[in-house]
Amino acid sequence: MDDGILNEAYQRLHRTGPEYEGWLSNHGPMAVEALVRHGQGPRVHRWLDDYLRRLDELPRGLRPIDDWRAALGDPKRAGDWLAHFDRELRDRPWREVLGTWWPRLLPGIAAGATHGVIRVGHAVRVLLRDGTGADRLTELGQALGYWAARWQPVPGAGPLTGPADVPAALAAVPRIADQTGGIRERLARLLAVPEWSGAVAALRPPTGPAEAERILTELVHRAGLDYLRFGHGNPVMLVHAVTAPTAVLRTLPALAPALWAPSVAAAWSATAAITSVYAAPAAPPPALEPGGPAEVFDRAARHGDAHVVKLADAVLDAHAATGDDRVLAAADHAGRLI
Repeated sequence: MDDGILNEAYQRLHRTGPEYEGWLSNHGPMAVEALVRHGQGPRVHRWLDDYLRRLDELPRGLRPIDDWRAALGDPKRAGDWLAHFDRELRDRPWREVLGTWWPRLLPGIAAGATHGVIRVGHAVRVLLRDGTGADRLTELGQALGYWAARWQPVPGAGPLTGPADVPAALAAVPRIADQTGGIRERLARLLAVPEWSGAVAALRPPTGPAEAERILTELVHRAGLDYLRFGHGNPVMLVHAVTAPTAVLRTLPALAPALWAPSVAAAWSATAAITSVYAAPAAPPPALEPGGPAEVFDRAARHGDAHVVKLADAVLDAHAATGDDRVLAAADHAGRLI
């Protein structure tokens, strides 16, 4: 990976806020990490030249975070949260900070339409694979700060208690009747669906770390295949049914084993909720376009939309883990739909 390009991109992006135009998520740090990761570094700065025009400035803080529980989920404290994690990551090792805050933030995995956890997953991947550095630690801090400011639980989510495997659990996810409005309005309707409480707990809990990793890998894989059938319902939002569990899976190696089972439960709740509130009636899956993983990602990079790039990045991981060529078609399908 070209560290220089990624660090330069981070420096440009860290002058901007985690949201723009109200509460749209800043996808820049996630997209550029994926582009550089897959050999598309030469595209990054031109892509940023266009993307930066739509972003807002970094928000200023109001006061220090003293009662963190009261400040969770308060977007007016976004600047305070960013400053808080900047200080924490200057004072303590990043794994220690992550280990403290992951269980606090995890119940609010719906934050920013799951972009909080997704951005953390990209930041952690860099730190695990490529080492630390000032810009990389700043990125982790901004990702954690965004998650904290937009912290939002999935209604009815909790520990997994069911007997179902991933395919059966996904097949049983009910749909809300009124699929209108933004994600916050849609999530609020879940508790009125009689089948939801059973569906969100239906997945069989992992018995240990190895099974937790296996379940998450299968969840990403199956959610990618489901995008081929349901993605037309909302091509952008259903990307997150794949990318949210991918982010959790990428973060597991940096976490204590005791955190892996609750991480699976939270990832499942995110995928199930997004599926419930956005998935349309199934359509025949599209044909796989020619080419392997490199060609798929190249097409996503040329398309340029951040969601297409991030979905391609996720399904390449799923393909590497499973060898299933079908999942690669999800990225091309997103490119056609978005």
